[in-house]
Amino acid sequence: MTNNHEAVTVIGLGAMGSKMAETFLAAGHPTTVWNRTPGRATQLVAAGATEASTAAEAVAASTLVVISQVDYAAMDNSLQGVDLTGRVLVNLSSDSPDRLRQAARWATERGATLITAGIMVPPPGIGQPGAYSFFSGQREVLETHRATLEALGRVDYVGSDPGLSMVYYQAMLNLFCTTLISYMYSTALLGSVGISAEQYRPYAAQMMLELADEGPMGYLKILAKEIDAANYPGAENNLHMMAVGSEHIAQAFTQAGLDGTLPGAVAALFARSDADGHGLEGFSSMIETIRKPAA
Repeated sequence: MTNNHEAVTVIGLGAMGSKMAETFLAAGHPTTVWNRTPGRATQLVAAGATEASTAAEAVAASTLVVISQVDYAAMDNSLQGVDLTGRVLVNLSSDSPDRLRQAARWATERGATLITAGIMVPPPGIGQPGAYSFFSGQREVLETHRATLEALGRVDYVGSDPGLSMVYYQAMLNLFCTTLISYMYSTALLGSVGISAEQYRPYAAQMMLELADEGPMGYLKILAKEIDAANYPGAENNLHMMAVGSEHIAQAFTQAGLDGTLPGAVAALFARSDADGHGLEGFSSMIETIRKPAA
């Protein structure tokens, strides 16, 4: 392990990168910062950071270089021509899993090691209790810098494949976005008959708790068990019945004069799974249809 005051460079000073740099400084790490667009480091410099004038100067300042930019192309652009020999690049930017794998090869060709990561909190949550990130890549390299990176939150190592951190990240973001969008759709449907969002909120919250409940009736626990076993019992709640119900949901949105994109897509997925022969199986059998791209 390194000591608790390892020097670190932060590249990218948007809301996320600025908060990371601020958090490293608060934890006592000498912190160098650089941003492609000048003028974003004023408050960080006042707090004790060193602003590099170039990306090359920023990289030269620390073995550990933490990157938070819009995507991996931004890293390529920022570090073009920079000597990366011996540097550990920890990139918390978003991109596709294959793009991360490509970037890992790119870093290796330049004498650096890339550790990929997906941070699972918004900027205000960085460094706060409950904050965590998914990390993948060379574990021994990550462990060398774990103590420093833990200033940002819990370090969850998910495997040596550089793309794995982003697979986890995108899976979680998909769950987050679709859940909240579903909530907004439902709120709009109730709003069409005069029910306020606040009136509906306790019922939505109760359902979300029931979905996540670890007890015997917790839906996530049941689904995970059935999916891993590839066993989809449908005697009490078969998929065909839910496919019919999903059509009724889509009709409700149409009749209310609302956007029907999401409920229509859900109904179409149920219909395809039913047509695939899963009608008498349980809800969890839909995983088999999801695993096969639509024609």
